[in-house]
Amino acid sequence: MNQPTKITCEQARTWLAGDDAPTIVDVRTPAEFAAEHLDGAINIPLDLIQQHADEIGRAATGEMLLVCRTDNRATQAANLLAPTLGERTYVLTGGMSGWAEKGGAVEQGTGGAWAMDRQVRATAGALALTGILASTVAPKAKWLAGGIGAGLLFSGVSDTCAMSTVLAKAPWNTHGAPTLDEATAALTKGA
Repeated sequence: MNQPTKITCEQARTWLAGDDAPTIVDVRTPAEFAAEHLDGAINIPLDLIQQHADEIGRAATGEMLLVCRTDNRATQAANLLAPTLGERTYVLTGGMSGWAEKGGAVEQGTGGAWAMDRQVRATAGALALTGILASTVAPKAKWLAGGIGAGLLFSGVSDTCAMSTVLAKAPWNTHGAPTLDEATAALTKGA
């Protein structure tokens, strides 16, 4: 499989200012999107793309710039959309973090959940600490901490994260999630 085309923040800024600007699709959770996003972006969470990549790809009328916090989820989304969109998907290198570091304008929302990587670190830390503390009473509980460590190691090696997939489905992350119809309507709105 070909790797999606990644563009720098500077390239994206120039492209977005032009007449041929792409549709900006933020693939983070609705809560992360509500906290901050690029001006003009629409939110289509990665889990919705995982379930309906073909329908979403068919609804897209032009080129699509995919954005997440870093660029991992955007790359996953681009790979899922590739069979339908081909080379019309682009990933913002560094994602929202890189965009903000380079001085890009960010539309601030009100509240929102922690960024997904922060949620994963907090959850993994809490589970590992719980396993260690519980092992003082029940020695086999130490394996909970070991399991979390093994999961984090696998996550780093494989560049995937099962815990973020689970956390993305948590109520605080899914509140306000678009339906497939809303997502496809948002993509075709500007057509």
